[in-house]
Amino acid sequence: MPRRKLRVKAVDSARINTELTELRTRLEIHTEWPEAVLAEAEEAAGRPRLPEYDATDLPLFTVDPPGSRDLDQAMHLTHRPGGGYRVHYAIADVAAFVRPGGAVDTEARRRVETLYFPDHRVPLHPARISEDAASLLPGEPRPALLWQLDLDTDGAVVLADLRRALVRSHRRLDYAAVQRAVDLGGADEQLALLVTVGRLREEQERARGGISLPVPEQEVEETLHGYVLGYRAPSPADGWNAQISLLTGMAAAELMLDAGVGLLRTLPAAPAAAYERLRRIAAALDVDWPQALPYPELIRSLDPEAPLNAAFLNACTGLLRGAGYHAFDESRGLPAPAEPGHAALAAPYAHCTAPLRRLGDRFAQEVCAAVAAGEDVPDWAREALPALPALMASGDRRAAEVERACVDLVEAELLVGREGEDFAAMVIEVDGKRPGSGVVQLREPAVRARCDSADSADSADAADGTGGTGGGAPLPLGRVIDVRLVRADPATRTVRFAAV
Repeated sequence: MPRRKLRVKAVDSARINTELTELRTRLEIHTEWPEAVLAEAEEAAGRPRLPEYDATDLPLFTVDPPGSRDLDQAMHLTHRPGGGYRVHYAIADVAAFVRPGGAVDTEARRRVETLYFPDHRVPLHPARISEDAASLLPGEPRPALLWQLDLDTDGAVVLADLRRALVRSHRRLDYAAVQRAVDLGGADEQLALLVTVGRLREEQERARGGISLPVPEQEVEETLHGYVLGYRAPSPADGWNAQISLLTGMAAAELMLDAGVGLLRTLPAAPAAAYERLRRIAAALDVDWPQALPYPELIRSLDPEAPLNAAFLNACTGLLRGAGYHAFDESRGLPAPAEPGHAALAAPYAHCTAPLRRLGDRFAQEVCAAVAAGEDVPDWAREALPALPALMASGDRRAAEVERACVDLVEAELLVGREGEDFAAMVIEVDGKRPGSGVVQLREPAVRARCDSADSADSADAADGTGGTGGGAPLPLGRVIDVRLVRADPATRTVRFAAV
């Protein structure tokens, strides 16, 4: 699984855009806004709830992908008097613009989260709010939830405080610009502190037993010549920025657990059988995993650019399945989870840093703000908590379906007309019940698709393009093999290969 981003011949944008429009229709994705929602958003943008505390002199900065306008977070880092570090993290106060039970609120509960198509973004809130009045755009005063997170010299939290504040972002950066400044030795004090604090928090994660998988993500990108497929691996700057968000989410979780009310993002520990399966896969891939070496330390020791390691890391993503939301309000008989932790982070955690793009974050923020101020949690937030886990789960499923459908469509378009051609590919997944069937990843173009072993693929099932039975010779996990394209159908977004 190459870490570098691969490029392929572009697919015509006009044709793909037409198919993406049809895809949104088939998936029943609503791209238009009811007039009542737009009218309410316009009114709210002109009259938001503003906090009394003014923190606009705090020189916050944002780090986001290039071109983003829905900016949820901004940060400022400094040394603490007497040692350690202080992180200020401002999060857009979406509740200042959304009237509970109003048209914008109702529409947001229907959409659940922002959806990303290659040609179009389907936002959670109207652009007047999400890309304008509530967004932490540089130079603009904005209502926000401002966290103050004090860390000791090792990066451990010693104080977490939260208050509503009027803030102003002073500059806007993207991940590449941050990484470039650090690599070239041009990082200013703020970016140098981001590196320091980010690395300390990574060490804290390591000490807890948490882990982040360095698995490159497949992505679709539009260029001047059409759509291309590539693999994007997170840069160190992505990781440092993510650590600040994770730090805040963990502080929010602790605050809500202490208060007995809130919304957590949970992930149960994987069963022993899952780790036993990974040990068998490691052995098959010649990945050295000593019995005494903890799983997180193994992951940190692997080079994701090495093909066998990359195949193993892809298998490790199975341990992350089962993440969900848990709402609790002990004063109303809704208990906190018996196991409130997030297994990958090895700590309790809450989604609260992306309220412009994710519905549940607005409610988690309101709970935290009320608890931190010593006030009662607003009834509208408490009353919504029981239904939020199911709502958020449905949104997660829809977002995953959209992402996979878009990639499948572009993959099929890239390969249509090339049936019968042979490609070099690495076997990155083998079906545990049908070892003759699995998933391969082409070196170029950047495609992942189903594949069957040669004898299985010769079956009648494979002949009509639906794929084989998987009953043939086992595919060699982690090995590079030659595969033949059997089917590429944009209409059904299907790509199938057979081992040669």
